[in-house]
Amino acid sequence: MQALTARYDRTVTREPLLAPDARQDHTDLSGGLNYLLVGSDRRVDSARPDQRSDTILIVHVPSGLRQAYLISVPRDLLVAIPPAPGYGGGEDKINAAYEHGGGGREGVQLLSSTLTRLTGVRFDGAALIDFSGFRKVIDLLGGVRMCVDTEVRSIHTNTLFSAGCQQMDGARALDYVRQRYDLPGGDYDRQRHQQQLLRAVLDRAGQADLRRDPVKLDRVLRAAGGSLTVDTNGVPLDELLFALRSLPADALSGVLVPSYPQTIGQVSYVMLDNGGNGLFAAVESERMPDWARANPRWISRL
Repeated sequence: MQALTARYDRTVTREPLLAPDARQDHTDLSGGLNYLLVGSDRRVDSARPDQRSDTILIVHVPSGLRQAYLISVPRDLLVAIPPAPGYGGGEDKINAAYEHGGGGREGVQLLSSTLTRLTGVRFDGAALIDFSGFRKVIDLLGGVRMCVDTEVRSIHTNTLFSAGCQQMDGARALDYVRQRYDLPGGDYDRQRHQQQLLRAVLDRAGQADLRRDPVKLDRVLRAAGGSLTVDTNGVPLDELLFALRSLPADALSGVLVPSYPQTIGQVSYVMLDNGGNGLFAAVESERMPDWARANPRWISRL
């Protein structure tokens, strides 16, 4: 197991993704953990100027490491973005923070600083996920099973996703979880579908007996490592994976941030509902299980 972890460890790119004001002073793996996950089509070394983060997730693991909450941050959330080199700061959609920071490492740093100023949550680590690499991981696993609750046609590929549970390859799965138009819940449905995809990948990885196929295992590990840029706040990656090894797959809960849509100057935004209705305070004070029970509207079992 240590040899496999070491091989995987060597494939992962490391960068300081968290801004100083968004970083925990130290990470205690026995306590509650908060990680920032950012999904983009571009890696850290991309020079493309018009990058926006397609997925923003706060992963909260309470003390005891037996539960995990995937908190989806609406990408159209109106926030105050602090200044950065070449950007004077101002109000914009939160996914624009990644662009204003220049994408890649600096983009995630500005995004993390924006989130911490908004929520008060500081992070124990961060990961930037390259969707093209993630698509390869899904394909190597033999695809994932996704349950489509509402028929929808892709605005990107014109693919029709019929209602019902079905097997999807990487390209189809990622296309599906990017849809938000013509869905009853709009972007809220998109956020929930992205949470479901992460759960489906974990399930598929557990079902595939990779230990009996070392060649396939090696390919999956290399593809997974190659699609990630990580900041573990000084914690060795193998120690982090070991600490999270006992986290049950069925202990994942999806969380939507209490919010509502609003149009300002003919531009569609998402606004926090009553400051998030205590969600971020619950994350900070280790009261997420209580908050989840009191706010079932914003919770989904994955």
